[in-house]
Amino acid sequence: MTPFEVGILMTGVLLVLVVIGVRVAFAAAFTGLVGLIVLFSMKMGFERGFFVALKMAGTIPHSKSVTYALSVLPTFILIGFLAFYAGFTKQLFEAAKRWLGWLPGGMAVGTVFSTAGFAAVSGASVATAAVFARVAIPEMLAAGYSKRLSAAVVAAGGTLASLIPPSAILVIYAILVEQSVGKLLIAGFLPGVFSALIYVGIIVAVASWRGDAPPVKGYTWGERFESVPGTLPIIAVVAIIFCSFFFGLATPTEAGSLGAFVVLVVAFMKGMRTRQLGQALHETAKLTVMIFTLIWGVLLYVRFLGFAGLPDAFKVFIVSLEFSPWIVMICILLAYAVLGMFMDAIGMLILTLPVVYPAVMALNGGEGVSAADSAFGMSGEACAIWFGILVVKMAELCLITPPIGLNCFVVSGVRPDIPVQEVFRGCVPFFVADVLTIGGLLAFPSIITILPELMG
Repeated sequence: MTPFEVGILMTGVLLVLVVIGVRVAFAAAFTGLVGLIVLFSMKMGFERGFFVALKMAGTIPHSKSVTYALSVLPTFILIGFLAFYAGFTKQLFEAAKRWLGWLPGGMAVGTVFSTAGFAAVSGASVATAAVFARVAIPEMLAAGYSKRLSAAVVAAGGTLASLIPPSAILVIYAILVEQSVGKLLIAGFLPGVFSALIYVGIIVAVASWRGDAPPVKGYTWGERFESVPGTLPIIAVVAIIFCSFFFGLATPTEAGSLGAFVVLVVAFMKGMRTRQLGQALHETAKLTVMIFTLIWGVLLYVRFLGFAGLPDAFKVFIVSLEFSPWIVMICILLAYAVLGMFMDAIGMLILTLPVVYPAVMALNGGEGVSAADSAFGMSGEACAIWFGILVVKMAELCLITPPIGLNCFVVSGVRPDIPVQEVFRGCVPFFVADVLTIGGLLAFPSIITILPELMG
């Protein structure tokens, strides 16, 4: 058996383990370790190969997790949990309701913008959906909105956290493909706004057609301006993070730490107690450990793939296809759409990127290609950023599609009176909106690349 055949076999074992319910981190670690043992045993005998594989497996978690770039993850996660326990979400939603409620489906429009605002300090889609399922759905139901639309708006709005900085999944992508964390986070800003505006357009159209989302009127200008101060901490954190990245004033970790400090100070000023701080720290630690465990397990599998030669083989296969590079790219994105129906977003990207990313870069002309000589009309660095935003948007799409659709299950779990089937049905217009967004990002790559290019 050749190393390539071992790679194919163990990849099949990994898929089987994931399908039967084994956690991605443990399934990847197991298949990676077994694969390394087999490969090294083929070269140097079982006894020596076994110990070499174990030694390598023991060093990978430490060597890969001590990188400075990964330290940004807990700071971004902490900002979101501090904002939640400090009650910023209610103030954000109240302001959006007062300013935008007069539109058809105005409270749903306000929910989209408030989820986008919270996404700018959270970076976690599931957390955003869970928070606004408690805050926004009761308000929309009280205003006469249907359960289907109310739940779907929250589920879809929560997905914006994957794109709008600070985004944990974009940080992971940047680390995996060895690109600038700051540029990738900045690149997600305009696509996130673009996606939110398309959501708003869909909501206004659906509300005007169905009539199941009446506008909310009666707020005076004074009442609207009264709601603005409650949003200022969120605006401050967004400004700190954006300006730090865009103007190079601080590293992502420094910006995240400063943002967490600002939220913490404001939270204590607003009456947050040490018990709530403890809960925020505890939740941050739990989520950080989960992400790091996933990274450790999958990186062990990735190291095995490198020895088996699968990334190079897939790259050669993709480049040899007699189709337009654009057709191949669309097929890759469709494959992510299917895969995302059965896997969580972070696990899906960590497992596939070591194989798919080199192929996409080769398809464009290589890492160092200029825009003039490339297949997609952009340099190697710009292509890496563009592809990253596209796959993260595909991951967003999968959060509201069956059978996994994690955000839909989260909303239904918080609101047991709304069956998950109703949430999925309500998300159909937002699925269409996401397809339109992806089409726009494919047709106009500058939406993604313009801000990173301005950074220099």
